[in-house]
Amino acid sequence: MYPNLKLEIFKRGIHQNHVARELGIKEANLSKIIHGYREPSETMKKLISKYFGVDEVWLFEKYSGSATVDPAAEATVSLEQLKDGSS
Repeated sequence: MYPNLKLEIFKRGIHQNHVARELGIKEANLSKIIHGYREPSETMKKLISKYFGVDEVWLFEKYSGSATVDPAAEATVSLEQLKDGSS
């Protein structure tokens, strides 16, 4: 998934079908690119990033969904750390 691409569309208050029409591609193809079902070509990446006027690398950063953090685990302090004041 390319969340930054989706974000750019949302920030501008436009619809995917408008972007697709402006780029001369099918809306279904743009949707597949946004959601990670289709990998855009280098030419398509350049075209889309130029359309939005943003950095191509940033626009096409992938979201893998695997980086999850357990906030409880980070906030855990051992009894030894409390005793010696190293928390």
